[in-house]
Amino acid sequence: MATGRTDPQRRDRIIDAALDLIADEGVAGISHRKVAARAGVPLGSMTYHFQSMEELLREAFGRFAATIVALFEERLGAAGDPDEARAAVVDLVHDLSSGDQRQLVLTHELYTLAARQPAYRELTRAWMRRSRDILEQHFPPDTARQLDALIEGLSLHRALDTEPHDRALTAEAVARITRAG
Repeated sequence: MATGRTDPQRRDRIIDAALDLIADEGVAGISHRKVAARAGVPLGSMTYHFQSMEELLREAFGRFAATIVALFEERLGAAGDPDEARAAVVDLVHDLSSGDQRQLVLTHELYTLAARQPAYRELTRAWMRRSRDILEQHFPPDTARQLDALIEGLSLHRALDTEPHDRALTAEAVARITRAG
């Protein structure tokens, strides 16, 4: 195995491994040893790159939040008018609630930490602020706040419901909040 100097991706692999473990076992199941094994790095790399498990968790959840924000930017950045922005919000809800459960689990592990620990609450607040900033490029601030909550709520309901609602119901909810339609 390469040393830290010749393995510039090691830190990133550790963060990715931590996210994978959290998705598989939850925050309670994570340890330095498990993360090192999953990342394929020596155990000593953990303390070389991260002073504590808290630092690793904050970095990992920060990276995760950034991927969701990037999805917001991708979807809403392409919208040229309010109707396209509404359609982009509908797409977001359905993208965030479809596919594997990894994203859902990571989101809720972060929310659980945020409910208990101020450092994670700040991370989630920053994530929400960034999401709302993107939404505010198309909608007034109060509407953006409501849409952000709608995206979270509908995504959760669609992901967990045994009979998730269709796009038409999502589009109707978005239209009502944005007073269109």
